[in-house]
Amino acid sequence: MVAPTPAGPLTYLRYVLFHAVGLLMAAALVAGGVRITVALVGVVVAYVVGDAVVGDDLSTPHFTRPAWLTAQLWMALPLLAAIVFSAVWSASPGDPLRFGAAVQALTGYDALAAREATGFGHRVSAVLLTGLMIGMIGTITAHELIHRAWDPVSMTVGRWLLAFSFDTAFAIEHVHGHHRSVGTPADPATAPRGRGAWAHIVVSTWQGQRSAWHIECARLRRRGHPLLSRHNAMITGPLMSAALVIGAWAMGGALAALFFVLSGLWGKALLEVVNYMEHYGLVRDPAEPVQPRHSWNTNRLLSCWTLFNLTRHSHHHARGSVPFHALQPMPDAPQMLGGYLSTMLVALVPPLWHRWMTPRLLQWDAQQANAAERVLARQANERSGLRVLERATQRLG
Repeated sequence: MVAPTPAGPLTYLRYVLFHAVGLLMAAALVAGGVRITVALVGVVVAYVVGDAVVGDDLSTPHFTRPAWLTAQLWMALPLLAAIVFSAVWSASPGDPLRFGAAVQALTGYDALAAREATGFGHRVSAVLLTGLMIGMIGTITAHELIHRAWDPVSMTVGRWLLAFSFDTAFAIEHVHGHHRSVGTPADPATAPRGRGAWAHIVVSTWQGQRSAWHIECARLRRRGHPLLSRHNAMITGPLMSAALVIGAWAMGGALAALFFVLSGLWGKALLEVVNYMEHYGLVRDPAEPVQPRHSWNTNRLLSCWTLFNLTRHSHHHARGSVPFHALQPMPDAPQMLGGYLSTMLVALVPPLWHRWMTPRLLQWDAQQANAAERVLARQANERSGLRVLERATQRLG
């Protein structure tokens, strides 16, 4: 563990980079045309190159005013609302709320004309960019907030952030399911060896929703609440998402609603890709407590500072109650291929992913797994059907 260092006034601002990225993307969506595609490519390149060039952040500042950091988390909700409003406006006919006219009056830029001149390819970029922001601004922040069950404001903000990606069930399954069963076959978010990211999106989504339903039903029974009631978060959550779809429809009709739905589903898919790369192939004896070795970790500075330390996932799973700003870097934990976005891009190309991750899995088997986990790893290698893993199993045996 790295000893904490006192946090100076400017240290509190490191996470403001998160909000700056969101505001820039909202501006690009309003600007329209090629600027949308440039923003999408630019943010991806910035993360990939930035993480590679800047390197790791192993510092552990001690924050004496955590309320300031909580306020930054809460600010994600109005920020995401502004981003999604800008995106839905860009896909709407007319000028909802006279937003385009207001932009022109304030800046002199004819956003309406730019929107009309935006071609199909750039509109596809708008869906991808909006979904990326829903995942980054929404889901990542919500992930931190839904762990704060003692704080009703944080829980409410977290659930609304998840509503944008149609995944309020994540607040149930992740906290009460995933954290207990990570690294075991019972965990929907832990991808077994040999599975590709695209298959994991579908399988994990279905199994995660089913798990959340069972967890919520058990909670309602314990508290004496009926299944069909306002107390059922598996009912109220989808209604929150439905309200957002209705809002998009009110802005721009069916096309705007479709744009929002596609963006939200892409944001949900990105969450499952993140789950995939955070736990791919790692195994754990269910009788053993969760340790830092049961999650892939990364300390890339840009990812850490703009993703509220989600990257320090090994410590997060070892102690889920620790707030993001107190997470330790855990340099001895299994490490990802790079920063979050660069690892995600590799995960989306399954042959490349397996080629690069198989040696890391074998290294984990040999150096970090305990005796029971090595047995589980051999069995997983045999089930995977990947020849390289089968040969590796023979060498390990």
